[in-house]
Parts: sequence; structure tokens; C-alpha cells
Amino acid sequence: MRILVADDDPQIVRALRLTLQSVGYEIVTAADGPEAIRLAASTHPDIVMLDLGMPALDGVDVIRAVRGWSDVPILVVSGRTGSADKVEALDAGADDYVTKPFAIDELLARLRALGRRRGGIESVAVLRIGECEIDLAAKAVLRGGERVRLTPTEWRILEQLARAEGRLVTRAELLTELWGTAEVRDTGYLRIYIAQLRKKLEPDPASPTHILTEAGMGYRLVADA
Repeated sequence: MRILVADDDPQIVRALRLTLQSVGYEIVTAADGPEAIRLAASTHPDIVMLDLGMPALDGVDVIRAVRGWSDVPILVVSGRTGSADKVEALDAGADDYVTKPFAIDELLARLRALGRRRGGIESVAVLRIGECEIDLAAKAVLRGGERVRLTPTEWRILEQLARAEGRLVTRAELLTELWGTAEVRDTGYLRIYIAQLRKKLEPDPASPTHILTEAGMGYRLVADA
């Protein structure tokens, strides 16, 4: 298995590399948050192991970014021992949490457990629709290299559609994502947001070919092949 180790402490990285390689793992390393996200997208690790206190981008933000396109198991290995830190990391999408200093035997056991659960659904980090690129890792949309400005709500809708690319996302699922409950009365706001997304992303918003309506059910995003 390939493990991405993201930690800014070179001594810890060296120790983990030697230990994990000795038991047969292939190791890729990152020294800061942005590099961790880039390598998670480009090297397709079987497990991501990361510290929370990294330069440039906090580990929790890395977890959220990776979860934008991947279900790869994530093991946090951190010196932060507070329960609030653990809860935040797990709520962001981490699968397990080990505090430093750690016992190697325990760490290896947790890696084996996560390895048995690997193989979840994973999609590409970048989707293309017409002239636009949806970058799920960077949480951005580009058209001709220029960033398309989306509101936070527009991005949340687009991200959910993109993560389910090709599959139906029901109105109830979108409403739950936006407002925390599927019971919220839909007063047309969802249709307005979808129309705004089409205006910004579709080649012909009046005849959409990528953000499609499934009558009476919800919406589907179809990316270019």
C-alpha cells in the first residue's frame, strides 16, 4: 500500500519513512498542507497520515479538501491531545486519530485496520464542463484560467453535484446540505441557485447540457468525457 505522510517535522517523517518502508509500505511525504493536497490528488495513496499543525494550511483544512473528492482513509497523527481537536478532525472527515508520542505497534495496527477498509468511492479531483474546470481540491472553478466567482451557497451545491458526478442528487439531499434538514420548505431558492450556476458555467444556460434537472426528483451534473 502507498501511504502519504504529511508532517512538517523532518525527524518524524524520517522515522516514519524508515519504519513503514521496513514493513512493506510505499511512502510519499509532504511538508505542508498545500503539498499534502496536491500529492493526495496526484499519487492516489491508499491511506493519508497527517499532522494537524502544518504550515500554510491546517491539517483540518487538508482533510476537508481531500474529502471534496476522495474517501481515502485518513489517519491523524498529532500532538494535539484535546478532545475538541479530535472531534474537529473526525467531524471534518478523518477516520482515526493517534496522539504523539505514539507506540509504533499501535500505529501499525491502526494502519492495518484502515487498510482493510480502503477502496471507497473516489473520483477525479478536477471535473471539466464545457470551458470550465471544477477543482474540488482547491474549491474553485476556472474558466480559461480565470477564477469564476461563486457564492458559498453556489459552491456547496456545485460541490455536492460534482462529488456525485453522473448520479442523481435529490432535492432533499441538497436542502439537507444547505440548511441541515430535508424538511425545510423549498420556496424556490434552490431553483434560483441552480439557475445562477447554469448562467455562470453552462455554454448555453437556457439549454443546459451539464447541470441537468430530473423532473420531480433533483439534479444531476454530467461532466465532459
